[in-house]
Amino acid sequence: MNRGTLVKSVAKQTKLTKAQSNAVLGVILEDIKKEVKKNGGVRLVGFGTFKKATRKARNGRNPRTGEAIKIAKKIYPKFVPSKGWTC
Repeated sequence: MNRGTLVKSVAKQTKLTKAQSNAVLGVILEDIKKEVKKNGGVRLVGFGTFKKATRKARNGRNPRTGEAIKIAKKIYPKFVPSKGWTC
């Protein structure tokens, strides 16, 4: 499923137009992004948690030259599904 099919599904189930559904989805996603970036997490009971995670700085190798390089610490978004949530 991509954004377009999700918007169609929301529109059909809520009786909103596709434009309105797309706007609602956009607001939700932007709010999740802002909250994760600012405060570190959004918890949706029964679905999962979006949170901020950190990868430590480490040493690596350039695959082309074999030269040792330093890889900086990285902060990235992470999703953890709720318990009992299976595919």
